[in-house]
Amino acid sequence: MDKNQIYAALQNVYDPELNRNLVELNMIKDVSIDNGNVEVVVALTTIGCPLKNKMKEDILNEVGKIEGVKSVKVQFGEMSDKEKEALFGKKKNSLNSFENTTILAIGSGKGGVGKSTVTANLAITLANMGYKVGLIDADILGYSIPQIMGIKGVRPVAIGEQAILPIETHGVKIMSMGNLVEEDEALIWRGPVLSGVLEQFMNEVYWGELDFLLLDLPPGTGDIPLSIMQEVKDARFLIVTTPQITAKGVAKRLGIMAQKTNTDIIGVIENMSYFQCDKCGEKHYIFGSGEGEKLSRELDVSFLGEIPLLKEIREGSDKGISPVVDLNSPVGKIYKAIGEKIIEDI
Repeated sequence: MDKNQIYAALQNVYDPELNRNLVELNMIKDVSIDNGNVEVVVALTTIGCPLKNKMKEDILNEVGKIEGVKSVKVQFGEMSDKEKEALFGKKKNSLNSFENTTILAIGSGKGGVGKSTVTANLAITLANMGYKVGLIDADILGYSIPQIMGIKGVRPVAIGEQAILPIETHGVKIMSMGNLVEEDEALIWRGPVLSGVLEQFMNEVYWGELDFLLLDLPPGTGDIPLSIMQEVKDARFLIVTTPQITAKGVAKRLGIMAQKTNTDIIGVIENMSYFQCDKCGEKHYIFGSGEGEKLSRELDVSFLGEIPLLKEIREGSDKGISPVVDLNSPVGKIYKAIGEKIIEDI
């Protein structure tokens, strides 16, 4: 047994948040061997890392497999500012290129159409389909993603001044203003400030490799949707509406704004399309019918599907328990079909 064998074993131990092995991240600061007793010194990106126990368990497991190892001891320290800078870059630079990431900006013409619920469930669906997914709650003042995703009260981890690590649940990495302020704190900010927060979420949060980054936009056609369309040049747009004529009319104005800024619209999702009686199976079109599909024709984009008005979706959002964790469930199948159409169109 020698140090080379131990370093080889440590290449199988990953930082769960950065998704890279500890050797590659230069987190292994020292390895010592004394008559079969091994000590590994690990420099964390932050000493308060919430997943260091997981890393310790993995180190004990991997190093313990080596023939001749009698015991394994793990010591934790913290990277220096220079080491963090070498890993994440200087604060003024973006930590992410998003070069191989499809950015989906999800908007609605008006509030109350279930856009955030659709965004959250779509993110979980794509993750369950095997994709690496991030989600930014860009509705800075009216955030609801923490509630829907079951992460209220959870704080993201800051690594000095270099980076912030997003919260992860259901395989989705998440950043929301709701995880940075107290629950009842009111934010009174103007458009330029809000756009600046979104820019920070894009550039100063370490997202790692992503296949999809979903942006849950505020409703309407205000500063933040317009800023994203102008600044995030490669963002693709997805519109959520309901069958109501008024909702469809406002959503159409949002679509026209996207077209004027040369933003590619992937398609339209109609939410709360109908209620299906759980006793007789009859569909009731409470808010009208066909307006989502009509909107897609008027904008000359794909109609991605209908999502019914279901009790389990509402209850899941209220309790922070996703109804799409199982893609073979009735709700899961609906979202999976929408996810597959999106993938076909990009």
